[in-house]
Amino acid sequence: MQRHTIKGLRWWIIGLIMLGTVFNYLARSSLSVAAPTLTEKLHMTTQQYSYVVAAFQGAYTVMQPVAGYILDFVGLKIGFAIFAIAWAASNMLHGLATGWTSLAFFRGLLGMSEAAIFPAGMKAISQWFPAKERSIATGWLNTGTSIGAMLAPPLVVYCILTFNWQMAFVVTGGSAMIWVALWLVFFRKPEDHPNLSTDERQYILSGQERREQDATARPSWRHVLSTRRFWGIAIPRFLAEPAWQTFNFWIPLYLFTVRHMNLKEIALFGWMPFLAADLGCLVGGYLAPFFIRRFNASLITSRKLVIICGAVLMVGPACIGLAASPYVAIALFCMGAFAHQAISGALFTLASDVFGQHEVGTATGLSGMFGWLGGMIFSLIVGALAATLGYNPLFVCLMLFDIIGATVAWKLITHGASSAPAHIGVPAQLAEQPTSGR
Repeated sequence: MQRHTIKGLRWWIIGLIMLGTVFNYLARSSLSVAAPTLTEKLHMTTQQYSYVVAAFQGAYTVMQPVAGYILDFVGLKIGFAIFAIAWAASNMLHGLATGWTSLAFFRGLLGMSEAAIFPAGMKAISQWFPAKERSIATGWLNTGTSIGAMLAPPLVVYCILTFNWQMAFVVTGGSAMIWVALWLVFFRKPEDHPNLSTDERQYILSGQERREQDATARPSWRHVLSTRRFWGIAIPRFLAEPAWQTFNFWIPLYLFTVRHMNLKEIALFGWMPFLAADLGCLVGGYLAPFFIRRFNASLITSRKLVIICGAVLMVGPACIGLAASPYVAIALFCMGAFAHQAISGALFTLASDVFGQHEVGTATGLSGMFGWLGGMIFSLIVGALAATLGYNPLFVCLMLFDIIGATVAWKLITHGASSAPAHIGVPAQLAEQPTSGR
């Protein structure tokens, strides 16, 4: 029997993936909110806490290209579900920790399993959206990261105050199983989805790149790493990710140790930068089509303009040291989170613009590996220097990193896709060749 079609099904699909991102970031953000409690209960120093953070980051860094390759190889639906079940179990295991070493071990397991989130998300976007809508879809996908991080402070603090810190990890991890069931029931590829109308299927396919004829080819790490366009994404991600890692893992501890806010005050205000980050995701996603319409920018140039705008706005966290009030400091964190998510969304979308469906997961995973390597290195620097040098010079570095990253992206991604029409991408084999356009 013919099932009914759903209007705008692609937007329901991105909503489903965004919900998965919410659960993903709810789990990973639970540690930072519980940090003031854990440092007391498990007798951790600031440097030992940085080792726990680095365990997640190191595992996440190494696993991202592996996860991307697995998703490209075995398929998105089953692969993503397996990773989600693994991150739910890993987060719940945090409750068994008895010291910083065991906590770091469980944190590493979480990092390995959560590494699939963006390779999977960008692979789905490359399948379900025409090129001109991908930045918007990525913006909505990326809001899930901020919503998850925004929900973590009140939920984790509630669990700690009502039950104990162990229950906080059980709740934030186990809730992901709800999403796994939804994913397995509702997700299909466009060509297999019974609720996708013929008109919408044609709209999606007509707006995708001619390079999709290679979508059945095997992904190749060597090919991806050999391209100039990959490094135009990977280097800026290496330089941008320290900001997001700092916001995710260090804001509550900074507010507690430097601004002397208590746990209830952190629950009351600590979610605000992530609300601003949500706005950055959405504004950044819609800003690229605006540049195309208003200034006749090419598809790739519009992404790079968003990166530049975000880098300029990173002046916010650079000025945190000048803020006398903790509430002004939170406002500047909000500005930085908004800016970073605009940058992040543009960089994620670039991978789906310039790589084919058969390798977009691999490319996203590899660039994510470099991004998280940068975040891990910077977190270790924060752990080593925050108590002596202070946080303020480190916050200034975040702005400098993004300005350098925007410059690199502008220089390295200059050919091929930058002169493609807004509704059509570029064949992968042509992406390195000069063109006569802008």
